Amino acid sequence: MATTGGKTKSNSVIAVERLRELIFSGELPAGSDHLESELATRLGMSRTPVREAALTLEGQGLLQVRARKGVRILPISIKDMEEIYDVLSALESMAAANAAGQGYGANDLKELEKTITDMEAGLAAENREAWADADDRFHTELVRLGGNSRVMAIVARMVDQVRRAKSVTLHMRPLPLQSNRDHQQVVEAIKSGDAARARQIHAEHRAAAKDMLINLLRQNRLHML
Repeated sequence: MATTGGKTKSNSVIAVERLRELIFSGELPAGSDHLESELATRLGMSRTPVREAALTLEGQGLLQVRARKGVRILPISIKDMEEIYDVLSALESMAAANAAGQGYGANDLKELEKTITDMEAGLAAENREAWADADDRFHTELVRLGGNSRVMAIVARMVDQVRRAKSVTLHMRPLPLQSNRDHQQVVEAIKSGDAARARQIHAEHRAAAKDMLINLLRQNRLHML
């Protein structure tokens, strides 16, 4: 068990986090096979939390659990990315529209605006990882502000595959200057209560991000069909 922020994390939660980091960093590369005992030794814990973590990550599309053969780290799937981005675009755009209808004040939108400030700082420092972290937080906060708990739950199940694909292509893409402008326009639409504009801008933003990501995956052969 580990304690962070006054809360105790179970070993299975810790195993999920650490295995996810190893997959995202490429230390557990796509297509590689690993026994539970190997992963348990690597993480310094017993096989039970590793097995539980593997089942969780299988549900998130990051790996495949194979009976008596351990786990296989899955390649990024173009079909998965297309489907996931379509779903995220619809749900997040709805969340943006819903947020615009809530009458939020400056204090309510403080965290959302902070993510934009952090994205700008990341780009200014040429720190793409910092930008990506702030970008992830923007989308999470936008969905939260939409106020639909079921949308939040559905999106949470899909974001890890998107984060993995983004991490693989992060240093291949152009500087995400337009992405930051899109985010700022979404916030302005929410502030002004313009639900239709918030929905439209965010849908166009997600469509552009989808096209760019899939093109990069194809050009660099970083995917399976």
